[in-house]
Amino acid sequence: MCQESTKFKNVWTTHSASPIAYERGRIYMDNYQCCITSIAQQPRLIYQKSKCAKSEKIEDALLLECPLGEMLPSPSDYKASLIVLTVQNWLLRLSADSGEVLEKVYLAGSCCKFFRYLSWDTPQEVMIVKSAQNKLPAAARQAGIQQTVLFYLAVFQVLPLSFIGMLEINKKIFGNSVTDVAVSNGILIVMYSMGLVRLYNFKAILEQFMEQPFVLGQEFNWNGQVGVVGKYPFGLPCNIKITDTPPLLFEASSLENAFQIGGYPWHYIITPNKKKHKGVFHICSLKDNALAKNGIQDMKCCSLEPDWIYFHPDMSGRIIHVGPNLIKVLKLKEVKNRADQMEIAEDFTIVANRENCVNNSVTVTASGRVVKKRFTLLDDDPEQETFKIVDYEDELDLLSTVAVTQIGADGRAHLDFHCNEHGSLLKSIPLKESWDVTYSHEVYFDKDLVLHIEQKPNRRFSCYVYQMVCDTAKDDDS
Repeated sequence: MCQESTKFKNVWTTHSASPIAYERGRIYMDNYQCCITSIAQQPRLIYQKSKCAKSEKIEDALLLECPLGEMLPSPSDYKASLIVLTVQNWLLRLSADSGEVLEKVYLAGSCCKFFRYLSWDTPQEVMIVKSAQNKLPAAARQAGIQQTVLFYLAVFQVLPLSFIGMLEINKKIFGNSVTDVAVSNGILIVMYSMGLVRLYNFKAILEQFMEQPFVLGQEFNWNGQVGVVGKYPFGLPCNIKITDTPPLLFEASSLENAFQIGGYPWHYIITPNKKKHKGVFHICSLKDNALAKNGIQDMKCCSLEPDWIYFHPDMSGRIIHVGPNLIKVLKLKEVKNRADQMEIAEDFTIVANRENCVNNSVTVTASGRVVKKRFTLLDDDPEQETFKIVDYEDELDLLSTVAVTQIGADGRAHLDFHCNEHGSLLKSIPLKESWDVTYSHEVYFDKDLVLHIEQKPNRRFSCYVYQMVCDTAKDDDS
């Protein structure tokens, strides 16, 4: 991968009027109706389904992969499949190899809309389907009718697909200022309009408030309704009724509800809940809310795009802080002679290549006249090399960065591989296509593959695929 002779060659480019998605070696186009493998030397078509009706449009998808060491009821369960959510409240499991529908679950009738929100509670084990926020019709609101149920959450065990339960997020239980909810790693995260974030034990909620378990395909008689679980028109029963506020695990106030947990021992990252603190991050102990030594991280960058921070996905407990021209990898360590206190120390930094950039506010001409600039160059000025994407490739243990420089209409980007342990640069790959910083971009680095998806105005999408080529001499000769 990192040898000097190894090159990455642009082997395939395509354009589309609909979004392009990528999942583990598969490129999906035309609303998941077309699937292309990117694993082969030249991407090739796996399947192409006929165009679907608007009512069958897919809004979100998750890739399911077979768990190791488990006996599964159907041979199709051992192959990768795609769970998709349609606009008409259908949850479908599709074969990743053919697009064939393996299972269909109807989620709910007209009471709520399930679309766009598929996520993992526990990856490849427990899946959450969240409804759109419930809103009363205008006439009902004018009549003074109050909407108390904000969201519905449907919970599934996957492979084999089984229904755990459905619950509602109600203002009467969680408060009137709830704006959003999420579930991750057994924790229910409730967000409020004033920046407050509250955490509850989701597994305990399922166990405590479950009224009756149900099985997909089973006939039921529930609150006067008779039907089949997961079949049209009844869908799924709301069998988890939260009747009292669950015990609170933790709460914090943060700007824009931004809140993350990670590190070892457990710490969390927030931004103080005032606009003037945007771009300032506090790293605190989850045990006692104590601010770590050097726990206030502020790059003091002047830029249009804010810097961002997150716990390193390699499970090392480190923290990655990304600014326009600087990437800091931070680590938690014990304060000397203070085993009960942690401090934030710099592990390594990656700096953008800006040695030719001069940003003097005062210039002296040849005649000796002093000229003062009326403006200061921003840290993420497009004419300077700026970091746009930072990612981690777990199978190769490499940290990848995308840096972009745009002069006029021509933008140039390169993907760099860094040692994840020390940050040293191992390889740089120039991307051949022009990169406009005003467009939306995604870059995937997956073993010997680099894939760049670009969204241009008017819903025009492009996909560029690069493959690793080791024997460059023969390739150039041919």
